[in-house]
Amino acid sequence: MSGRLGVWFMGMLAYLPLPVLRAIGWLIGQVLYVLAAPRRRVALRNLELCFPQATLAQRKAWARETFVVFCQTWLDRSWLWSAPRDVVLQRVKLQGAVHELEGDAPTIIFAPHFYGMDAGGLALPLRTQRAFTSIFSTHPNPAVDAWFMAGRQRFGDVRMLNRADGVKPIISSLRKGGLLYLLSDMDFGPGESIFVPFYGVPTATVPSLSRFARLGRAKVLGMYTRLTPTGYVAELSPAWEHFPTDDVEADTARMNRELQSYIDTMPGQYYWVHKRFKTRPEGEPGVY
Repeated sequence: MSGRLGVWFMGMLAYLPLPVLRAIGWLIGQVLYVLAAPRRRVALRNLELCFPQATLAQRKAWARETFVVFCQTWLDRSWLWSAPRDVVLQRVKLQGAVHELEGDAPTIIFAPHFYGMDAGGLALPLRTQRAFTSIFSTHPNPAVDAWFMAGRQRFGDVRMLNRADGVKPIISSLRKGGLLYLLSDMDFGPGESIFVPFYGVPTATVPSLSRFARLGRAKVLGMYTRLTPTGYVAELSPAWEHFPTDDVEADTARMNRELQSYIDTMPGQYYWVHKRFKTRPEGEPGVY
C-alpha cells in the first residue's frame, strides 16, 4: 500500500513547476544531511579517500551537495516518468558526440552513477531511434519496481534485463547492432570484481565493460549526466580509442580513470552515499 501511495504522490509532484520541486528537494536534502548520519559518514569517508588534498570544509560542502542532489533527482523522477514528452524533451538535453549513435554499430554506453543517470537513460530513446538495453536489479516493493520499469521504458524501444538473466541476451543484443546502457561502477562484492585503482585506492570493480565490449565487438562511449537549474544535460564522449584490449585489468583501470575525469568536474553529483570501498583486498582492514 505504501508503495502505491508513494507512486501516486510522485505523480502529483510532476505538476509542480521545476523551481518549486527543486526547492523542496533542496530542503529535504539539507534535513537528510543532518539526520542520515550513517550515510553522511559514508559520503565523507569516500570523499576523504578520493580527495585527500581537499580541505575538510570542501569535503563537507560536497557531501551536503550530494544529499541535496540525491533528493532533487529523486523528486525529478516524478516528471521524468509521467510528464508529457514535450516537457521531458525541453528539460533533458543530449550533447557531445551524438553522431557516434548513428548507424547500427554495436555500442556500449558507460553511464556511471551520477544522480542524473535516469534522465540520461531517457535522453537516449528520446533523441535516437535505436533500440537499447539496460540491466536492472529488482526493487523489493512490487509497486515501486513496476514504477521504475514503466518510467525507464516509457519512450522508444527499451529492453530491461535482470542481472540474474546472465550475459547471453546482452551479448546477443549487442551483436545485432544494439545499444547497451551499462552502469558498472558499483561494488558488487569480491565474486564479481577485480581490484584496480580508483582515485589511487585499490577498488573492487566489475570488469563487465571490457568483457561485454570484447564479446559484443562493441565500441564504448561515456555518458555523464549533469543536473542543471533547468533540467539535465547528458554528455556523450567520443568512442574510446584502443578499447577494449586483451588486458581486462588495464581496461577496467582505464574505465575508472575516465570516470574520475568527469567526477572532478562535478564532485557533489556523484553517488558518494554508496560504500564504494566496502570490499577490500584480502588482509586489508575495512575503511568504514
